Amino acid sequence: MWKLAVGFVIFAAIALFVIMQAGDKVDMSGEKHGGDTMHAPEPAAPAASAPK
Repeated sequence: MWKLAVGFVIFAAIALFVIMQAGDKVDMSGEKHGGDTMHAPEPAAPAASAPK
């Protein structure tokens, strides 16, 4: 039983350390769908013109 408590304390300490280091850059909202996503498609490359 004491091993479970020690494991929880270690896990909590690591989680708090990661959260403190990341600051406000952590996104905990999960998977995004629809218009609020941050992914923007790359612009299409111009087509190469064929020699005449």
